[in-house]
Amino acid sequence: MSTVLTINPGSSSLQAHLVSGDTERVLDQMHVEAPPDSEEAAAELRKLLFRVGDRELTAVAHRLVHGGEAVRAPTVVTDELVRALDPVAALAPLHVPRTLALLAKLRGHLSGVPHVLCPDTAFHNGLSDLATTYPLPAEWRQRFGLRRYGFHGLSYAHAVRRVAAMTGVGEDRLSLLLAHLGGGCSVCAYRDGRSVDTSMGFTPLEGVPMSKRSGSIDPGLLLHLLEKGLTREQLSEGLYRQSGLLGLSDGRSGDTRELVAAARDGDPAADLALRVFAHRVARELAAAATSLYRVDALVFTGEIGWDQPELREAITARLGQLGVRPAVADNREDDGPVHTEGVPVLVVKPREELQLCRDALTVV
Repeated sequence: MSTVLTINPGSSSLQAHLVSGDTERVLDQMHVEAPPDSEEAAAELRKLLFRVGDRELTAVAHRLVHGGEAVRAPTVVTDELVRALDPVAALAPLHVPRTLALLAKLRGHLSGVPHVLCPDTAFHNGLSDLATTYPLPAEWRQRFGLRRYGFHGLSYAHAVRRVAAMTGVGEDRLSLLLAHLGGGCSVCAYRDGRSVDTSMGFTPLEGVPMSKRSGSIDPGLLLHLLEKGLTREQLSEGLYRQSGLLGLSDGRSGDTRELVAAARDGDPAADLALRVFAHRVARELAAAATSLYRVDALVFTGEIGWDQPELREAITARLGQLGVRPAVADNREDDGPVHTEGVPVLVVKPREELQLCRDALTVV
């Protein structure tokens, strides 16, 4: 029997699951809404490790948001590999440094078990030059390794697998629009068994607005702010931690549940935040559709995609030109359709721990 401990650090949360690789059943878990490097998160992780005790583990699987060129596929960890990731850490500052810190601690605590890094970027390895190349000087692209990577691959891989199981259509024959909406947000076009386009690029900052991240911004605007005296540190802090839904709502919240309630109570900033978010996600989905020959289904996943029907309805209401009808503003208790008229609209619960377990077992 194979058992995998999965470690999934987010920008402001930490999840860990003990998963049976034979049955894909979660045997134990922890989830804390606190930074992964906080004492609160460390305390909860220690409790889980105590419960794991002497149980024989097949592997420890670590979600790696950005693998860069160093980790292009699930890979067993070595000291050399960890050193190779040092330059990558700056490309996902909310995630990779914390992942490496947790990795170092757990390699010490569970030294007799293979540790596997599972990059979110691996799902998008098949992107063509059309989708990965920035319109920048060739010398810059070559010197600094500038290209689009794409993220949320673990979530997308699980969603595609679930859609294949629900529809009975092989993964290599599906043509899907996918939206991972959570603390980080992106969309993806999938066909012929691979990702063919996605909204995130060189870093997880590109694309649609997120909980606290800006998404794509006019680069001329950023140059303007630097010329006006903002420091690099202030710019980074603003783009990564003070923008997105939080910035749009005048600092009220980056949580869509709070914003939906506030908008119902007449808060104009919360209402604007939700409308801008829905508009930008719909626009990105429509753009991604140009990479598909047809759309078999629109699939929502991520915490917001799974659990925020008001936003699913607002997004789908803007996609009539793709044959998508407004999704019913209601939730399901399991994966499946929320609308079947026209292009089916499906929801898939985010289960990155199951994909982490599968990916780790492919290399152990």
